[in-house]
Amino acid sequence: MTRRLLSLLTIMLSCAAIAVAQIVTPVKWTSKIVMNDDTHGVVNITATIDKGWHIYGLELPDGGPVPTSVEWKTLNGVKLDGKLKPSRAAHEEHDKTFDMNLKWWSDNVTFTQPFVATQPNFDLKGSVRFMACNDVTCLAPETEAISVKGTAKTEAKPEANDSAVAQAPDSVPAPAPLPSGDVDTWAPVDFAAAGSADGNAQVSQSSVSLWTLFWLCFVGGLLALLTPCVWPIIPMTVSFFLKKSGSRARAISNAVIYGLAIVVIYVALGLIVTSIYGASALNALATNAVFNIIFFVLLVVFAISFFGAFDIKLPESWANRMDRAAENTTGLLSIFFMAFTLVLVSFSCTGPIIGTLLVEAATQGSHMGPAVGMLGFSLALAIPFSLFALFPSALKKMPKSGGWLNTVKVVLGFIELALSLKFLSVADLAYGWHILDREVFLSLWIVIFGLLGVYLLGGFRFKSDSAGDGSIGVTRFFLGLISLAFTVYLIPGLWGAPLRATSAFVPPLYTQDFNLYDDGQRSYDDFDAGLEAARRSGKAVFLDFSGYGCVNCRKMEGAVLDLDEVKKKLADDFITIQLMVDDKTEMPQSRFVEENGKQVELITYGDLWSYLQRHKFGANSQPYYVVLNDRGDLLSGPFFYKEDKDEFMKFLTQGLEKNK
Repeated sequence: MTRRLLSLLTIMLSCAAIAVAQIVTPVKWTSKIVMNDDTHGVVNITATIDKGWHIYGLELPDGGPVPTSVEWKTLNGVKLDGKLKPSRAAHEEHDKTFDMNLKWWSDNVTFTQPFVATQPNFDLKGSVRFMACNDVTCLAPETEAISVKGTAKTEAKPEANDSAVAQAPDSVPAPAPLPSGDVDTWAPVDFAAAGSADGNAQVSQSSVSLWTLFWLCFVGGLLALLTPCVWPIIPMTVSFFLKKSGSRARAISNAVIYGLAIVVIYVALGLIVTSIYGASALNALATNAVFNIIFFVLLVVFAISFFGAFDIKLPESWANRMDRAAENTTGLLSIFFMAFTLVLVSFSCTGPIIGTLLVEAATQGSHMGPAVGMLGFSLALAIPFSLFALFPSALKKMPKSGGWLNTVKVVLGFIELALSLKFLSVADLAYGWHILDREVFLSLWIVIFGLLGVYLLGGFRFKSDSAGDGSIGVTRFFLGLISLAFTVYLIPGLWGAPLRATSAFVPPLYTQDFNLYDDGQRSYDDFDAGLEAARRSGKAVFLDFSGYGCVNCRKMEGAVLDLDEVKKKLADDFITIQLMVDDKTEMPQSRFVEENGKQVELITYGDLWSYLQRHKFGANSQPYYVVLNDRGDLLSGPFFYKEDKDEFMKFLTQGLEKNK
């Protein structure tokens, strides 16, 4: 069973990584009604499958892929007359990936559902759920809406139970909700008519996020320099260039080219990640439970590696092959192969850092994220080689390799362990598991950073640490002091202190059971309920499109929305509505909407609020703030990620003035 589960996770991983990179739709569905006589008929549901792909049978063993199924949610004037039947038998074969016998169809197949009409005019609505795979990868399970209508020659009256399936209160599909009265509060906003900015302001937000990512990865590259795999290579490589090149000028140019080759290799890695995932899939990764749990496990494994339990190494044959290629070639190609050798040899230390940075870049939702991140990382890694080539005498002043390099690795291990909790928290919030609420998260961070401080002050050692004489340096002492001070800073958070410095990582305050700092301010999590409250109170509406996995949302809350002046303004003058676009809670009733000429089924509340943001405001990024009146008309905004209290207060004030 474990093997099958791991196989399914592997296929799902490759699915979102490869298939979503370019929106692949290998299965096309059509449906129609065929009447056999006056009252008896069938619904034919036909799947046309691209060459090389297949969909699975109606019944499969547990632990395997998702079987094909049809669920009828509305049956008006008809009753089903038998089971769903395929037009031909499914191909059966033993699948090595899942280690089980599986059935599937390729090319095409038609599923037939018999029925009996009980009214002259009838209709059926439902959905088909399926999973498409080929020999390389699988797509995530998809749901295709089915809606067909027909006529029959009958005078029969509907029986009391004819529509029992359709009328179940927790499965009736409904259109996107409209408020009471004649006002469509879900109508799209005309930004020009409202005299407000449109989505162009989003460019500045993306730029800010990419710059933040660049500098974050640049710092990661500086940390990678201080690892036992990279630091000793710097003087060896620079000395090699100085001796081999014949002249200092040639040595300098070779070292600069060497540094540029490192940059090219890592940026290419970032571009490969982008080409595999695609921008839309990268954004989806932010709250996908499977991916966040995989990232969590990945970072924990990296942390254990840095603690010295084992080394994550690429095959030595790869490095030897690159080394031989560097020796057998000349000129620029030789330098490029030397740079590639550095990348492979240093992987056991840089791999965990690169993995962490690529994970962070992937969840930024920008197609340039991984490339920009690797540019920052590689620049930090390449600069020392060029600088020491320019000033070779400085090589003599470099600190010698020693136990301090292993200390750097251990410190990075603690940081990896702390960061891993962020990804587990995202999945926990999106799916409402409540296993990592704010106080639990903070307790774990307090222990992690407390142990880091004790380690830096010499309280204990790992087996990978050198014995030494028990003394510590001044730098290590102050780093230990900072870690312990940060631990003390976190402690009041157990009782609800805002902890604004950690707002981007720590779960929101509302997940905390015990909060001494609770000001009683309420926000609505339903758009229509919030508008109704605004009608009763006469207040303007502050609408906040957010997400459990949205890092910038947490930053805005910590840096702006949680400030006393802003909180008072929102509490006194606004009805706050906060809608989580990645909420995985299923609605009691699924809803069908028309979008881009296609009928789309909204299953979760996150689906509904994401549709509202796209449909009404033409946007799909978070955080996204607007001020509305109680009819849903735009008063001010949109306001994006910008940690500027004065600008945000101006945005709120403009909305209030228009509301009056």
